[in-house]
Amino acid sequence: MFYEIVDILKGMISRPSFSRDEKEVADYLQGVWQQDGRPVYRKGNNLWIIAPDFDVRKPNLLLNSHIDTVKPVEGWTKDPFTPEEEEERLYGLGSNDAGASVASLYAAYRALSQKEQPYNLIFLASCEEEISGKNGVESALRELPSISFAIVGEPTDMQPAVAEKGLMVLDCTAIGKAGHAARDEGINAIALAIKDIEWLNAYQFPQKSSFLGPVKMSVTIIHGGTQHNVIPDRCEFTVDIRSNEFYSNEKLFKFIREQLQCEVKARSFRLDSTQTDLQHPFVQRAILLGKEPFGSPTLSDQALMRFPSVKIGPGHSSRSHSADEFIKLAEIREAIDTYIRLLDNLKINDSSVC
Repeated sequence: MFYEIVDILKGMISRPSFSRDEKEVADYLQGVWQQDGRPVYRKGNNLWIIAPDFDVRKPNLLLNSHIDTVKPVEGWTKDPFTPEEEEERLYGLGSNDAGASVASLYAAYRALSQKEQPYNLIFLASCEEEISGKNGVESALRELPSISFAIVGEPTDMQPAVAEKGLMVLDCTAIGKAGHAARDEGINAIALAIKDIEWLNAYQFPQKSSFLGPVKMSVTIIHGGTQHNVIPDRCEFTVDIRSNEFYSNEKLFKFIREQLQCEVKARSFRLDSTQTDLQHPFVQRAILLGKEPFGSPTLSDQALMRFPSVKIGPGHSSRSHSADEFIKLAEIREAIDTYIRLLDNLKINDSSVC
């Protein structure tokens, strides 16, 4: 079965699957699953399969990872779309993030669904994760039964991320008044923006998370001015905010807007921080297997799940979005075995919500 799973991953790598353009790889996976005798459900480029003997009295456990990739960065020495094995590594765009998780979770799904489990098992390969798109997992979840717990496949070295920082992006605009730079006239919008940026750089939210640390605010883009001799009447800047479980994005937005003098608009409140209780049965089993729960600073589709979830998958996050991306074949083997050991006969229920 292992080499069959590796071949599925190679098939994914060989088909470009950029966010919002995943049709080719979605068609490929749908065909593979159907040839494997699985009834496949589809919405857009999201695909899911449900284990046989669905029982409405059982909780529903979701296995999820994403099929989209970023575009290849500069510096590749190999063809990003030609899967290449070299010294027990498989190179190719999306091999680490997150094709190996998709393939490994499918292997685990096949093994786990061969016998009765105390839950209904659902496997979802979703799209648009890299852009947090509304046509991705958020859209697919509306079509699924109520989920009690989810595994989110992302490269974590098979360590369980039980918490994940949220994300909110703010677009800020300081409004001044134009004037000639040689005269004492006008109101400099850049100077106004600097005052707000200084506050953003200096302020520390009081509640810090044991897993995720403090809320982090970073000004990442700034635009202001039109020419050297004109006092700028407008300065725009963008703020990247990574939240912990103590602050919802809406709560952060309300507080920040009250502190700044500029106009502040949030692109979205959708991507809140998440955390699953350490006493959850899955987390406890992971700890028994020697795994170390941690908090992840990077965003995934966990942010769109309003139920307990753990992010865990093969590979290392430092390889994601990098040139000559690769996954080790041994990491795929370990992932399949670990997923099965963690999930086989796992007893979960809705009271596990933290």
